[in-house]
Amino acid sequence: MRVSIIGGGGWGLALAKLLAENSRQVMVWEHDPLFLKSLLQSHSNPALLPDVLLPPGIRFTGSFSELSDFAPQLVILATPSQFLRATLRGIPSQLKETLWNTDAVKAVVNVAKGIETDSLCTMSEVLQAELPAALHSRICVLSGPSHAEEVARRIPTTVVIAGHDDLLLQALQNVFSNAYFRVYRSSDLIGVEIGGAVKNVISLAAGIIAGLGFGDNTIGALLTRGLVEIKRLGVALGARPETFLGLSGIGDLITTATSLHSRNRYVGFEIGAGRKLRDVVAAMSMVAEGVATTASVRELAQRKGVEMPITEQVWQVLYHDKDPRQAITELMTRELKAE
Repeated sequence: MRVSIIGGGGWGLALAKLLAENSRQVMVWEHDPLFLKSLLQSHSNPALLPDVLLPPGIRFTGSFSELSDFAPQLVILATPSQFLRATLRGIPSQLKETLWNTDAVKAVVNVAKGIETDSLCTMSEVLQAELPAALHSRICVLSGPSHAEEVARRIPTTVVIAGHDDLLLQALQNVFSNAYFRVYRSSDLIGVEIGGAVKNVISLAAGIIAGLGFGDNTIGALLTRGLVEIKRLGVALGARPETFLGLSGIGDLITTATSLHSRNRYVGFEIGAGRKLRDVVAAMSMVAEGVATTASVRELAQRKGVEMPITEQVWQVLYHDKDPRQAITELMTRELKAE
């Protein structure tokens, strides 16, 4: 199978390594000339995946023409969520029919986690708007507790792939799975997407809590009530409640909210420790998806009439410079109610 990966960030490269080790032909498209040069010269990117050497069979390109000539059967989209639509629209029109050959491309798998800021679309909705109609039933999402740094080092990892065609999902399970990477499948695409997106907001809150110096009691409460918010929004959008007790829900939430690998937790920690959001983000080489997603999720919740008090306070801290301690106080002193 020929697999193209659009986006050579840490997760895109970790998946490239995984799939090459699974005997797939892999080509990675990367837009940043400096990253691309490093990949072509050394088959590594120490800034994103320290001490990881990528298999020699992986091909790298910055050309959509070369990617089109590769004629992929599986396309993986690994660009940050807020850049997904622009990346797809950046493909030259004369190449789109070839690249999105509906006879050749068996599946399009998105691995970014977020809600688009302007449209409030999930990533699958962005893909439906930008891809040929014949590919819509082949749109899938891969999500779950899966830090790129660990997958690239072959640390046992379990994720879920979601879509609407069960036979396709079974085939994709076999494409991705191996002795250190196990893939479950789900038909709840929207639930898997919402779990992956909103957990980044709660992970920012977890970082803020850690930066303030609060303890295990606080983080336990946050993760529990944060999961309630994730489920509320997901169900309002048509998701199944049980999805949020799975890998893309509580599994991804626990991992992202507690791990030192987590960019969202890092941003929250620095804010809790007293730094300003703009300074933290300006110093980062990678994208913390939760920053933009906080604004998207808050607006989506308001449109759907869903109560999300943690999300509201994170938004106030990020976008209105609210004192994090005041935000915690307001959460703790809300009207008492049954659980």
